[in-house]
Amino acid sequence: MLRGIYGSAAAMIAQQQRQEMLTNNLANVNTPGFKADQASLRSFPNMLIQAMNTSNMKPNSHVVGSLATGSYLQERTPNFLQGDLQQTGNNLDLALLQGTVPVNEDGRQGALFFTVQNGDGEVRYTRNGNLAVNGQGFLVNSQGFYVLNTAGQPIEVDNEEFRVDREGFVFTEDEVPLGQIQVALAQDPMLLVKEGDGLLRLTEEGVLPTAIGNGQVAYQIQQGFIERSNVDSAQTMTEMMSAYRSFEANQKVLQAYDRSLEKAVNEVGRIG
Repeated sequence: MLRGIYGSAAAMIAQQQRQEMLTNNLANVNTPGFKADQASLRSFPNMLIQAMNTSNMKPNSHVVGSLATGSYLQERTPNFLQGDLQQTGNNLDLALLQGTVPVNEDGRQGALFFTVQNGDGEVRYTRNGNLAVNGQGFLVNSQGFYVLNTAGQPIEVDNEEFRVDREGFVFTEDEVPLGQIQVALAQDPMLLVKEGDGLLRLTEEGVLPTAIGNGQVAYQIQQGFIERSNVDSAQTMTEMMSAYRSFEANQKVLQAYDRSLEKAVNEVGRIG
């Protein structure tokens, strides 16, 4: 009976974690460049049940069968599919339109990212092209991280009157070149983890290789556009309701086990 309680409790925890993930997806439906998380639910290994005190029984007759031990949320994986582009007409908005990207040996398609750098010199990656110009005239993201060029240096634009072509070259209003925006290629996007605020980092040492000059990669940078979140709000709401119903069903099972235990303790074996 206690094993049933553990199984129901494990399922409730898994659905609670799934609900939290879906809630976060829905909360970021309007966040530029946000990539929705997907949950992978797995079952714990089954247990083989055998009868005790089987010395007088026939061979192999002591095997009762297998017992499921519940489920758990194994991992949360981002969905790196391209989001829709929304025209804003703002010079500071850049959308990275992903065209041809190679598929790695594991069958996963690569992904492209803007490269930014924080105040400590640490490199991060993002799809959020909602940019700004800081007080020193450098191009930064919404967290104040510097947008890097192909030389790994911040891009100084002085003011908002600049132009970015489809290949990411930046020009002043007088057509003076200021460098090219670095676009990084993640051949295996699963090596990136979310840090919040639309930022991702590598799980290992080093930096992502550049996509510029790679004959297998095709992309465009669209100025005056923003990439919207790839969260499907209708589907997310449906999945949230499903997670809630599953949590509720396991809760009722747990309550039934609790009532059975209460009856066993208070009534079974009562004398008189």
